[in-house]
Amino acid sequence: MATTELSRNESARTSEPRSGSFGVFVSAGLIAAVVAALIVALSASQALVLLGIPDPGPVTTYGVSAVRALGEVAAVITIGSLLLAAFLVPPQKSGVLDVDGYRAVRTASTAAVVWAACAIVLVPLTLSDTSGQPVSVALNPTNLWTGLGQVEIASAWRWTAVVAIVLAIASRAVLRWAWTPVLLVVAIGSLMPLAVTGHSSAGGSHDLATNSLILHLVGASLWAGGLFALLAHARRRGAYTDVAARRFSLVATVCFVVMAASGVVNALVRVPLSDLFTSTYGRLVIAKVVALIVLGVFGYVQRQRALPALAADPSSRGNLVRFAGAEVLVFAATIGLAVGLARTPPPADANLNLTITEVELGYNLDGPPTLGRLLFDWRFDLIFGTAAIVMAGLYLYGVYRMRARGDAWPVGRTVAWVLGCLVMLFATSSGVGRYSMAQFSVHMGAHMALSMLAPVLLALGGPITLALRVLRPAGKDGIPGPREWILDALHSPVSKFFTQPLIAAFIFVGGFYALYLGGIYGSTVDSHTAHLLMNAHFLLSGYLFYWVVIGVDPAPRRLSPVTKLAMVFGSLPFHAFFGVALMSTDSVMGQVFFRGLSLPWNSDLLADQRLGGGIAWATGEIPLVLVMLALLVQWSRSDRKEAVRMDRAADRDDDAALAAHNAMFAELARREREGR
Repeated sequence: MATTELSRNESARTSEPRSGSFGVFVSAGLIAAVVAALIVALSASQALVLLGIPDPGPVTTYGVSAVRALGEVAAVITIGSLLLAAFLVPPQKSGVLDVDGYRAVRTASTAAVVWAACAIVLVPLTLSDTSGQPVSVALNPTNLWTGLGQVEIASAWRWTAVVAIVLAIASRAVLRWAWTPVLLVVAIGSLMPLAVTGHSSAGGSHDLATNSLILHLVGASLWAGGLFALLAHARRRGAYTDVAARRFSLVATVCFVVMAASGVVNALVRVPLSDLFTSTYGRLVIAKVVALIVLGVFGYVQRQRALPALAADPSSRGNLVRFAGAEVLVFAATIGLAVGLARTPPPADANLNLTITEVELGYNLDGPPTLGRLLFDWRFDLIFGTAAIVMAGLYLYGVYRMRARGDAWPVGRTVAWVLGCLVMLFATSSGVGRYSMAQFSVHMGAHMALSMLAPVLLALGGPITLALRVLRPAGKDGIPGPREWILDALHSPVSKFFTQPLIAAFIFVGGFYALYLGGIYGSTVDSHTAHLLMNAHFLLSGYLFYWVVIGVDPAPRRLSPVTKLAMVFGSLPFHAFFGVALMSTDSVMGQVFFRGLSLPWNSDLLADQRLGGGIAWATGEIPLVLVMLALLVQWSRSDRKEAVRMDRAADRDDDAALAAHNAMFAELARREREGR
């Protein structure tokens, strides 16, 4: 049925002239590869001297950069095509992809194959580059297998290839719109192995460098990829080009801000201001800044010329195609510049005289975690700190929109949401977040705040309800937008699965046991990436559990108050036992890492770990009180609403239900008298 409907829409537009973009994409890939190779030619000898390794030969020296640039162009085309199919053009009313969405997904599949092929080629090239041996030596099966376990970047390329292959296969099988946002998330995830390796993952301030690079890559891939996809869509005369261009303009604006801010942070971490104009790395940073400004000018011109022309006449695509085509070529050169910058060593004095804690954590600790340091010794978390501020800002803007049009919104919900965001900000960016990587007890305090306190407050804020009331509905014949996307997500099979009481409780409670008693924390305690993933798991699993239990937002499943109470009291013993188990442990998790920090105030690691178990056991009572109060209030309001509903029904039908009830008892009494 879906294939037939898709084929019918395909045939309906076969008479329209088309213009392929294959040549444009190939040209972009070649430009990126050439620029990257040229930049490496300027800095390759300097890099070899600094690293102290022999020259692996021109195939490796220039091949690594050229193939990576080509692969990154393919990656952004994959991401942009899925962005177009997911959010820029609408599907059919049945939920099946329209012709334009289908073409975009197929383009993403082809680009993912290229991305995977480049990643596979880069595995032996990276091993050759790291060892200083020719690529023929790296291709030896024994060397290849051994090197994958020893060279972090080569392993990252392996995982990138795996994700890209899965993405290519999945994109071929997708026909329904609901899967395209999932594929988009997977496509962005294919960039993450690279984001946590290289210059940004080592040296001082590597926490800021890695976080800023993650934001930078996501912003750049969505902006560049969306531009590639929009150009291809306009050249083949796709439907809803005006809608796609308008929506992409908002995406591009946000990405420009994210790229600019994260780029500044990353550059300041890697190169001192004094070396900005005197070192090769610094001059390349300036070149990237200039390229970003040029791209911003292109985007501004697009908004001033192409968008008004499309709004007046959706078939007027000339300005869009011309400006987007030129911008794509500039973006290709910028990608090559970024690849060359990644291959260029930063100034030699950037990572000198680092302490052990700076090497391991990215920053220094001035002393033991006193109350004053936990409260006031802040180090802003670019991922979760930014997320907390943005979440609070968007929520308050939504409340402002509600009030501006005369609608009321409960103050308690606003207070709960803002407090949840503040807890999230404090747990990740204050002294608690700063010391959580270095001391287990502080880490456990942050964990409890992120999984037990912040999610309760966020769930009570009702963000989905607020969004559904603020966002305008598309209407019967309108183009689906954010409101419709939220409703589709709420009623999706994935949402129905994860909101099952047993599943939500298992993810929430089982995560404690898997992370700590299962050995995951102990083996990944020294990884900044693992730290980010754990924080994300704490927040998401906690929010899922408390959304099901006390959330005021609509959910795929309506649970009775008794079921909700059963979830709370059923999970409480498991949480308490987890705390007791930590307090009873005899071995230290992550002992090698904590000993390596050589912190004089944290010499008794086992006592600190048991203190963390006590924190886990004790803090579970705080959210329980909040949950019980919320459930009692919700239960009382539910009874009150039911009574009001019954009173209104009685007024409408002259209390017919009560009359029928009385008549039933009268009939029973009559039969009883006759029986006697």
